[in-house]
Amino acid sequence: MQSVLNGSFFSIVSLFCVALSVVGSAYALVAVHCVRRFASRRPKLPSANPSVTLLKPLYGHEPGLEAALATFCSQDYRGKVQIVFGVQSPDDPAIAVAKTLMASYPEVAFDLVIDAAVHGINGKVSNLINMARTIRHDVVVLADSDIVVPASYLSQVVGALEEEGAGLVTCLYRGAPIAGVWSRLAAAAIDLHFLPSVLVGTATGLARPAFGSTIAMRRETLSAIGGFAPFADHLADDYAIGRAVRDLGMAAAIPPIVVEHLCSDASFRALWHHELRWARTIRLIDPTGFLGSGLTHALPFAAIGLVFAGFQGYAWGAVALALACRLLLWRTLVRCLHIARRGIGLVIVRDMLSFVVFVASFLAFRVRWRNFGYKIGLGGTMVPLKKDLKR
Repeated sequence: MQSVLNGSFFSIVSLFCVALSVVGSAYALVAVHCVRRFASRRPKLPSANPSVTLLKPLYGHEPGLEAALATFCSQDYRGKVQIVFGVQSPDDPAIAVAKTLMASYPEVAFDLVIDAAVHGINGKVSNLINMARTIRHDVVVLADSDIVVPASYLSQVVGALEEEGAGLVTCLYRGAPIAGVWSRLAAAAIDLHFLPSVLVGTATGLARPAFGSTIAMRRETLSAIGGFAPFADHLADDYAIGRAVRDLGMAAAIPPIVVEHLCSDASFRALWHHELRWARTIRLIDPTGFLGSGLTHALPFAAIGLVFAGFQGYAWGAVALALACRLLLWRTLVRCLHIARRGIGLVIVRDMLSFVVFVASFLAFRVRWRNFGYKIGLGGTMVPLKKDLKR
């Protein structure tokens, strides 16, 4: 009797996981369509060329920093551009990088802000608040320091801001590994999970994103949301800024451009903490959407179903279907959005690791960011721990 019950339990679990896997495979096919549709869009160039202030908050000499920042200094935009670098310490090694670029591009109007004033827990936002007093132009663009852009970037961003109802522009990004196998896994998470999920989410109206890769808005919009000060305690400051703009009744536009995010995770520990931090943050600021994202893990669910089926029968079909759909999506992303080519082994490992991160994100409410420990409160606000988390 006990063996019959155990067999029934295993069969139910297997069927359930296989069903979830089939849903995930269907999602992958929908994602293929969304990727192709996004890639077919043509960029909208601005009818005018308003002056732009570009804010680049810096912290430390990150790998690839100078080359990444240089791409913002060599834009083909026809309007005036002011680039503001900001740091919070006179000893920050990023200052030397900023000064090198300021000397290399004398035709660009630069400002360098060195200000240790702290306005909240989020150091990046404190930096932005300090930098904001130097803004001179009508369009404000901020982008993280690890972002690489093409020469047409500003033209496409400003053009998208002219769309009817647009109050903010943000950009999709793909991963660019620069530190070995762990950074390749980090980049694969962006390419194989983040990119398609955003495209499906925006196509269905389930996602209204704003990413640190790019947040562009009119200066008057920035003033209307209270500047940067309201976001000084948010870990996901980009998400909070996007939500504030939406609360004004304006939408976020996404131009058909994919910038690059430099992935520099040099160890499994760095990769794990990085991905777990963001998974927990997303879970807390968008719990419904994050829970729904579990359905995208077709291959892990198929593998679990196969184990509970005793490695026989219909579960092999679910594994084959999941693998075929994931590889089709991967090939589509390579062809349409120019992500890096990767072997099937890395794709499989990445899918399994992403599922483990997803599950682990439900086990705690703490994160480690820049070597300090925090609890994440409602809405994504950070609460410092009395004792920092150990590395």
